[in-house]
Parts: sequence; structure tokens; C-alpha cells
Amino acid sequence: MSKPTTILICDDESHILHVLSIKLRDAGFEVLTASDGDEGWRLVKQHAPQGVITDVLMPGIDGLDLCRKTREHPQTQESVLVLLTGRGSSLNDEQLEPLNLSAIFSKPFSPREVLTHIKAQIAPRQASTSEADG
Repeated sequence: MSKPTTILICDDESHILHVLSIKLRDAGFEVLTASDGDEGWRLVKQHAPQGVITDVLMPGIDGLDLCRKTREHPQTQESVLVLLTGRGSSLNDEQLEPLNLSAIFSKPFSPREVLTHIKAQIAPRQASTSEADG
């Protein structure tokens, strides 16, 4: 029996943490939450989540730096990275390209769409991991 896939949600807006947590837990994911980038980075190093959903603008480390650090960390180089952006966040290709993000969702977003995206990104990775294990 395999352990559930771990997803970290990092956002300084508690209602976003709450709504996404419920959606992902109901779908069978193990969910970690952080309300700022520093806490998010601690959780990445501690738990090596298979997915990270993070807001861009947060106290401490911002979402772009959190994604960059997650990409550079040996245990999370292959993690699915999803960025949440508020209106007015301007992101350029130079910043985004090295992060290899799987998606960017603009607020307000549909939690169902985020869940569908995470499931679509994680399932093929789980299949290839279990084939490698077996």
C-alpha cells in the first residue's frame, strides 16, 4: 500500500488555505499548509512534498523564491509546482522559465480546476514511480 501524495499549500490568505485543503484532502491527498514562504520552505525541506501550490506575494520568502528553492532541493526537484497570482502581479518569462511550473492560476480561481490540474500532473508521476519501485 502506498502512502498518500503530499501537497503543500502556501498562501497568506487563510480562506485559500482552507478551501484548497478541503478539496485536496477530500481527493485523498495528504495536505500541509503554510501561511508564509519561510514556513513553506521549512515544510518542503522536512516533508519533500510531491506538489507545491504557492501564492506569489507572501511574507518572508515569496512564491517565486519558494519555487526556485523547491526546484533546487534534491528531494523535490521533480515536484509539481503551481503558482497562484493576485491581480497586478506581473511575472515575466525570465523569472518563470527556470521554475518549470506546471500551471499559474490567477485569483480568483476555481479550487476544482486546481484540484483537477494537480490530479492530472501527479497521476502520471505516481505511475512511473510505482513502476520503478516494482
